[in-house]
Amino acid sequence: MAKRLSALFSALVLLLTLSVSVVQVLSLGVGINYGQIANNLPSPSRVAFLLGSLNISRVKLYDADPNVLSAFSNSNVDFVIGLGNEYLLNMTDPIKAQNWIEQYVQPYLPQTKITCITVGNEVLSGNDTQLMSYLLPAMQTVYGALVNLGLSKQVYLTTAHSLAILANSFPPSSGAFRQDLAEYIQPILNFHSQIDSPFLINAYPYFAYKDSPDEVSLSYVLFQPNPGMTDPNTNLNYDNMLYAQVDAVYSAIKAMGHSDIQVKISETGWPSKGDPNEVGATPENAGLYNGNLLRRIEEKQGTPAKPSVPIDIYVFALFNEDLKPGPASERNYGLYYPDGTPVYNIGLQGYLPQMDYSAANINTRNLAFSILSLLVCAIACLIRA
Repeated sequence: MAKRLSALFSALVLLLTLSVSVVQVLSLGVGINYGQIANNLPSPSRVAFLLGSLNISRVKLYDADPNVLSAFSNSNVDFVIGLGNEYLLNMTDPIKAQNWIEQYVQPYLPQTKITCITVGNEVLSGNDTQLMSYLLPAMQTVYGALVNLGLSKQVYLTTAHSLAILANSFPPSSGAFRQDLAEYIQPILNFHSQIDSPFLINAYPYFAYKDSPDEVSLSYVLFQPNPGMTDPNTNLNYDNMLYAQVDAVYSAIKAMGHSDIQVKISETGWPSKGDPNEVGATPENAGLYNGNLLRRIEEKQGTPAKPSVPIDIYVFALFNEDLKPGPASERNYGLYYPDGTPVYNIGLQGYLPQMDYSAANINTRNLAFSILSLLVCAIACLIRA
């Protein structure tokens, strides 16, 4: 009897521990960028299973790939879909904008949870002033089409920016946008405020370290223990560069008259490999950056200037993408190789099946309850023994 009670107690402890861990994983809240510039990626339905096994329920695309949107039907995954820069001119035409939504958004709702459309990516940090002039009109026109189709309450609209739009980022309280971009940014901010949508930034502390490894502390950019930096204007201490970058954007927005716009991180990550001149691009550093970042997301941390607003982040990226142009680092931001093997271990244990599955069968809640049900059955067997 004593042995049976001991076994029962151990099983109950295990059940409780796993229950807590399952709840923690389910509440992680991290988003992932699912890029597809590669010729060796698994099918979208297999990716749906992988993300389900990882309990990741927020995915950002750079297009509106029908194969992906169909594969994730009934999966409870929230999707950000993208209109590429090449669409901006066409999206200034109300008829073309509405046709695009009717073709790429409406057919997949509500089975696939499309919650956001990004119009363009890093437009203002380029050199094409014509494209810059199309950005706000395209955003306004696509939003108007969402309103006409009764979708503006369930699908919000925004665009993503590079941090190169900042003229100053330190100290964070002195963050400011480039003067030459003010004519574009000010009306975009007014529009964000009007429709209550977030300001997205692609923030990579890796670039700052790569460009100045002798001046930028590696511990500071990797969320490792360090004394941090203190903003002399606010006396707030920053123990990592990413939070300082986010607060610099908040300051820049405030300097243009807005304190009602949330800043979200649409991309951040660290490459596991790079060219010889790409200092710091190693699997060890990538594992530290993303692993430490995930822990902070799980803790629902805010930045020093916005401590009550949990950081909202999409990690870049799910897979290494072998066809991306540019330096070697561009092809090595993935958490996974295309065969489903982790590039490095940060505690995300997922499973990529060898054959296609329906996303409807990999609902994470069902997965959690299945684990718990098996444990309950095991305890019942012990009681009967």
